[in-house]
Amino acid sequence: MWVYDDARAALRDALRLSRAMTYKAAVADLPLGGGKGVIMATPAGGWPSDRRHAALLDFADTVAALDGRYITAEDVGTSSRDMSVIAQRTRHVAGLSRRRGGSGDPSAFTALGVEAAIQACCERAFGSDSLRGRTLAVIGLGHVGSRVATRCARAGARLLLSDVDQGKRRFAEDLRARWTAPERALESAVDVLVPCALGGFLDDRTVRRLQCRVIAGAANNQLADDRIADLLAARGIVWAPDFVVNAGGLINIAQELDGYDAARARRRVTGIADTLRHIFDDAESMDTTPLTAAMELARKRLVAR
Repeated sequence: MWVYDDARAALRDALRLSRAMTYKAAVADLPLGGGKGVIMATPAGGWPSDRRHAALLDFADTVAALDGRYITAEDVGTSSRDMSVIAQRTRHVAGLSRRRGGSGDPSAFTALGVEAAIQACCERAFGSDSLRGRTLAVIGLGHVGSRVATRCARAGARLLLSDVDQGKRRFAEDLRARWTAPERALESAVDVLVPCALGGFLDDRTVRRLQCRVIAGAANNQLADDRIADLLAARGIVWAPDFVVNAGGLINIAQELDGYDAARARRRVTGIADTLRHIFDDAESMDTTPLTAAMELARKRLVAR
C-alpha cells in the first residue's frame, strides 16, 4: 500500500515488484511464483481508517477470487493488523499472528537475511565476514531497517543511520550511531551501504558519487535499470542483488506451507549467505555481474520446476 501520483505509476510498481518476487522465490528455491499486489492510496495525508478498512476488504475479495493462485502477506505500507482484516474475506493470507496459526511479522526474518548477506559481501570484499569495526550506513529505519541496524550494532559495526522521518533520530541515539540525511548517507565514506527504504536510487548520477565498497540491503528494485549493475562492477563495488538479500521474509512465510517451524525458517534464512557466495563465484567464473549470475540461477530453477 503506497501513495502514487497516478494509476500508471502503481501498475509499473506492481510489474517491477512481481518480476523481483519471481526471481526472489526462484533463487531461494521456494515452491512459489512471483505475484505482487499494490493498493494505491490517495495522496496528501493517506486516508481515513474506514476507507483503509474498505480498501483492504476490496483487495481481500480480489485475492479470494484467485482461489489460491495468489497468497498475500504483510509488506510496505501494511501491517499484521491489516492482514487480519484481509483474512476476514479470504484464507489465502500468510504471516498472520502465531495465535492465528501464522508465523507473525516477517520483518525480523528479513533483517536476519540482510545481516547474513552483509557478512557474505564483507567476506568477498574484505576477506572476512566479521562486522566488528566495519562502518555501515543504513538508510531507512522502518520495520526491517531498524532491526538490521540493531543486529549489526550488536555484531560490533559502527553505524551511520538515516531516514526521512526525523523522529527516528532518537533510535540512532539509542544505538549510539551517527545521524545524517538520506542523500548524504548515500554518498558517505563507509564500508557497507545498507539501503532499506524504497528502490530505484542507484542510477548513473548516484553511482558516480558512491564511496562504499559493498551495497547490501532490503530495499526492492535498487537499480534504476539493469545496466547499473555493470557500472557498480566497473567501480569495484560488491553489490548483492536485492531480490536475494531481502528474501528472508518470504522464506519464513513459505515455511507455513509445510507446518511452521521457526528454527527451520531461521536456518534457511541464514542460508542466504551461502546463496550469495554461490552467485559471486558464478559471476566471477562467467566474467559477469552478480545480477546476471543471480538471474541465471533463477532461470535455471524456474526451468527445472
